[in-house]
Amino acid sequence: MAVPELSPELARRIQRETGQNVFLCTQCVKCTSGCPLAAFFDLQPHQVMRALQLGQEELALNAKTPWLCASCLTCTTRCPYGLDVARIMDHLTMIARQAGIAPQVPEVALFNKAFLRQVDLWGRAYELGLIAELNLRTGQPFRDLPLGIEMLRRGKLRLLPSRGRPPEQVRPAEPKPNQIAYYPGCSLHSTARAFDRSARAVCQALGLDLVEPPGWMCCGSTAAHKTDADLATELPLRNLALIEQSGLTEAALPCAACFNRFRTALYETRADPELKRRMETRIGIPFQDRVVVRSLLDVLVNRVGLEAITRQVKRPLAGLRIASYYGCLLLRPPQITGAQHPENPQDLDRLMAALGATPVDWSEKTTCCGASLSLTRADIVLELSRNLIERARAAGADLIAVACPLCHANLDERQAQMHLEMPLPALYFTQLAALALGLGDEAAALHQNMIDPRPTLALYLGAS
Repeated sequence: MAVPELSPELARRIQRETGQNVFLCTQCVKCTSGCPLAAFFDLQPHQVMRALQLGQEELALNAKTPWLCASCLTCTTRCPYGLDVARIMDHLTMIARQAGIAPQVPEVALFNKAFLRQVDLWGRAYELGLIAELNLRTGQPFRDLPLGIEMLRRGKLRLLPSRGRPPEQVRPAEPKPNQIAYYPGCSLHSTARAFDRSARAVCQALGLDLVEPPGWMCCGSTAAHKTDADLATELPLRNLALIEQSGLTEAALPCAACFNRFRTALYETRADPELKRRMETRIGIPFQDRVVVRSLLDVLVNRVGLEAITRQVKRPLAGLRIASYYGCLLLRPPQITGAQHPENPQDLDRLMAALGATPVDWSEKTTCCGASLSLTRADIVLELSRNLIERARAAGADLIAVACPLCHANLDERQAQMHLEMPLPALYFTQLAALALGLGDEAAALHQNMIDPRPTLALYLGAS
């Protein structure tokens, strides 16, 4: 089809800086119809595209929509013309900020700024400090105080920040069989310690030797790609270069957000040699692109293999009906994540079946929970996450298996705020694997779950 000539200045700038031609949009409304946050926007995604086409720049730059976008990438995945709608939303927030336009959702802008300041200062996110700063700056110093106290009691918040700075010289890892780099990401050193602990225990039991890169840094997460596109690429590449220097060629990432950012950085630098050269200048060393980036779920299902896992099962999860929740970033967009079935994934279901459980069919396994809005617009997160829990319960699930620390934070930590008739435990898939492999409650770190799963598990597994 013929591509109309660009005329509005903002549309021209977006294409020049991102490669996205908004004039390809035919107003099919797939972006809006699939968006889990559409009900909270002032302009729907297709309306933002239309405003850009018509040169209504003030309307587009003053909309709340780009700021509230949770970056779930559903719109990008489903656009029939290949428009990266989520990236356009990100770019609109950057342009608005550069133009001195006040952010239409100030708390999101505050979060991004505070997050990146911490990364610059410590090399990693410091969740307790981030929460405290946001509460003070938004005039709500005691917001979520009971939740915060309970999280501290359960050891889910670090009192002091963790520092991440790559060493000047990296000592190559001592070669061992089944050795693989392990990038935990910031959450697994704090709120998602149960994920980290159970992941390490499970991998050790399955014969994988995890090597955590010394001095790894934050991947930048949502704050980076909404604020500075180059920084969003640089931070993952710094970590990949660190892994390369250690001599490892494969990396397992438990965090879905980190996995997506790493894969995005690889995708973009492979497609744009000039971007790669610019990134090498920023990180100060050549980047060889020798590391295969895989999610931890993919490593277990497709590298270790389901048959090998089944042979190691000592306490089958027999009778447990589990709703597998993949979230967004493990899957979308498939050209970046490599997901073969982004709308109906099966790997987590197959893993649960290999552990002896019964996966339940349900409609929300890839629907966004609100993820990055947890600290800024908890009202949105509570509504989206409550819907997920209610749908899982209606499908007959005894619990939800989760593959992302951001999703787990919303489905577990905030569940008590949802006023549900009955709670529904949400566990990391590695916690369930630790139990099935006979590693015990301590390796599964069940005591760190805010919604205690042990009464439900005891009905099927008995006392450990």
